[in-house]
Amino acid sequence: MKIVSQNKCFGGELTVFRHDSDSCGTEMNFGIYLPPQAQSGPVPLLWYLSGLTCTHENAMTKGGMQQHAAHHGIALIFPDTSPRGEGVADDDSYDLGMGAGFYVNATQAPWKAHFQMYDYIVKDLRAAVQAELPISANHGITGHSMGGHGALTIAIRNPDLFQSVSAFAPIANPTRSDWGRKQLSSYLGDDESTWADYDASILLQERGWQGDILIDQGTNDQFLDLLCPQALSDVISRRRQPAVLRMQEGYDHSYFFVSTFAADHVAWHAERLNGAANGGA
Repeated sequence: MKIVSQNKCFGGELTVFRHDSDSCGTEMNFGIYLPPQAQSGPVPLLWYLSGLTCTHENAMTKGGMQQHAAHHGIALIFPDTSPRGEGVADDDSYDLGMGAGFYVNATQAPWKAHFQMYDYIVKDLRAAVQAELPISANHGITGHSMGGHGALTIAIRNPDLFQSVSAFAPIANPTRSDWGRKQLSSYLGDDESTWADYDASILLQERGWQGDILIDQGTNDQFLDLLCPQALSDVISRRRQPAVLRMQEGYDHSYFFVSTFAADHVAWHAERLNGAANGGA
């Protein structure tokens, strides 16, 4: 891993790395915040997956999570949202191609060669940070919008890798939304049975989740109809899944919304991750 930049932040260090990804077949950038507690030994890690058009930088500069992570003694990681660079397929629209990886493993041309973002998160990046940085085996995952979709689907499919999951305004039912059907058909093909592994509402109905879930959604979100929170709420009710889905009055889809509730999510994950580190106490 090559250091791109490094900044002191709330007693810890915020570093941007560049590394080779076997899954994506290209170099990838990511940011990671190590709290001051990491100087004494491995700390739990909270993954933050960003939304459409974002890079690794957006949440680092707008999410306001580092101060809370330093307080609770957990690390934060900010992956990019897609592969990038020469030879990587792209599209003229903002919601497909670079910046819009949707955290899937693409099976269709021209995306298959590089758009393996599910494996990148679950395999490549996880292995890299575990090997090179003072990170424990206790991981939580959260994200915003497309990243909330990624956080929920990745956690539900990998309960052995993640002890906690939350989301900010996730795309909750992409197989039934214009934010999803376009991308899933492009990346995975027209056989809709292959889409289910990337739909949080379907996965939660089929598999459930081992613990509780925290979700925040703004009532003034300009994309509310595309996000389909009611589908996820219905599944939570049917399965009697332990969860808190909070409709936050007046909040929109921006990072003003995310940063407002960042402290709640970091503290919520820290309680579960630090508890896991202490044997569940």
